[in-house]
Amino acid sequence: MQACAPGELKVRVRLADGQITEEVLEADSEKDSITLEFKQGDGTLITFVADFKQHVKIFRALILGELERGQSQYQALCFISRLNHNEFIPSESMARLRQKNPHAIRTAEERRGLDQLTMNVAVNLSRAWQLSSHIHNMCSEAREAIYTRERDVKHWLERGVEGSMFEILPQSVDVVPVLLSCRSTRDLWQACSCSYSLRLEWYPCLLKYCRNHDTTGKGIPYKCGIKSCSKGYQFTYYVPHKQLCLWDEET
Repeated sequence: MQACAPGELKVRVRLADGQITEEVLEADSEKDSITLEFKQGDGTLITFVADFKQHVKIFRALILGELERGQSQYQALCFISRLNHNEFIPSESMARLRQKNPHAIRTAEERRGLDQLTMNVAVNLSRAWQLSSHIHNMCSEAREAIYTRERDVKHWLERGVEGSMFEILPQSVDVVPVLLSCRSTRDLWQACSCSYSLRLEWYPCLLKYCRNHDTTGKGIPYKCGIKSCSKGYQFTYYVPHKQLCLWDEET
């Protein structure tokens, strides 16, 4: 967290591989959203947006391609799911956060469990504005690789969004009689089930409250800081060929 634009925070954090990276956290009180961005040790750029107005969260990974294996310069993935209540602190609280020690390397106070999400529905970018105004900017580079979950789709359909925005992806159905994981698939042009994992290493997840006592001795709660959390996500989704999932290999 260093001197930066209003509503922006820069935090030095240690990644799982031991490397230090700088997270940029930005709060937009007007749009009621939070953006978190950092670069992983392998050069992948991770961007996360929490849209509190629409109760939607968006993860984007810009993964450097393996040019020698026929991939493009980078590959973009977008994962969209519902934002649950109290996953993050409100955007207006985030906008007020200030850094006292910009050189400190932060470690989250609570390491939350891994969320495993089966992303079995493709999202049409041109209609995705109905879910969140942030999706177009975030996911335009991942046009053919925007995914969500069937259970979230059911919720959004009940809210009245267009069903034509979604396409159920092949799973273990007639189209793909036996869908293997990409990890156990050797043929680069075979359809398979890909897994992609990422971790938000440090983010404000809860407001802390302290108590002052008034003249009658009654306790009066007031906000006195934040609690930081770390959380991992594993996304599993269909790809038409393993060439789109080269990181998911047996080591």
